[in-house]
Amino acid sequence: PGTPEHLAYRYWMHYAEGSFMPLMILSLVMGRIESAPMPFFIRPVAKGIVAKVREGYLDQNVERHLRFMEDTLSASPWFCGDQMTAADIQMSFAVEAAAVRTDLSEDYPRLQAFLERISQLPAYRSALEKGGPYELLGA
Repeated sequence: PGTPEHLAYRYWMHYAEGSFMPLMILSLVMGRIESAPMPFFIRPVAKGIVAKVREGYLDQNVERHLRFMEDTLSASPWFCGDQMTAADIQMSFAVEAAAVRTDLSEDYPRLQAFLERISQLPAYRSALEKGGPYELLGA
């Protein structure tokens, strides 16, 4: 406790669900609204509202968070330093949710590499073998 690594650990453990995942959930909801069946005369209104939410809030905040995470990974391969921690596992789900909604490989290569490192871990593979594959809901 009190070390920079421990502070980073606590930060990223809460950041995943408290700061970034609400944006991913909002993105999911906006996508569902856009694709929901609705009367033809309501569709332009719904699409207009979704466009304004994306333009005025969602897209810029997702970009800001992705850039922050990408920059964090420029200092070390894991979010809390050179050693993987439970915070990286927590962050992996949030980064996977982002990868469903945007191609990380071009603008966020460190985040893409992070996901690749996580997916190569024996524990990750074992969990998939035991629990079966899962699919995140798209935008």
